[in-house]
Amino acid sequence: MINNDILRRIRYIFDFDDSKMISLFALADHAVTREQISDWLKRDEDPAYKPCSDTQLAIFLNGLINDKRGKKEGPQPKPEKRITNNIVFMKLKIALNLKSEDVLEILYMADLHVSKHELGAFFRKPGNKHYRSCKDQILRNFLKGMQLKYRDNPYIKPVSS
Repeated sequence: MINNDILRRIRYIFDFDDSKMISLFALADHAVTREQISDWLKRDEDPAYKPCSDTQLAIFLNGLINDKRGKKEGPQPKPEKRITNNIVFMKLKIALNLKSEDVLEILYMADLHVSKHELGAFFRKPGNKHYRSCKDQILRNFLKGMQLKYRDNPYIKPVSS
């Protein structure tokens, strides 16, 4: 998936305003401006659109983890220079403190049925023989399920956490 799309979707799911987005980057010890946030959130066809780099998305996700789970003492983890769907998926799972059953429930809400073994393959190290690359469709459906679970939607009955 495109990093800017992931950033937009997460912002929408949790209803983050610009100040909150800036504070999430700050939680990962990185300063960004309101203009940078605005440019990353613009649509591709907008002339002011700027692509969000892998490192910037990794920093944002690290800040989200710090926000949702609390900031660890000591130096912050180094942001990845190259981010994959598997890394985004893992960081969202960590940030929201989700167990495998929770992730499966979220995917089920988006009408995607994945086995527990299949899910585990996404969270393995790339060198592992059972590792499986997370395709855009899986991540897109996970974000859709997150939206259904975490975003206020009058048409969907909220799922208890």
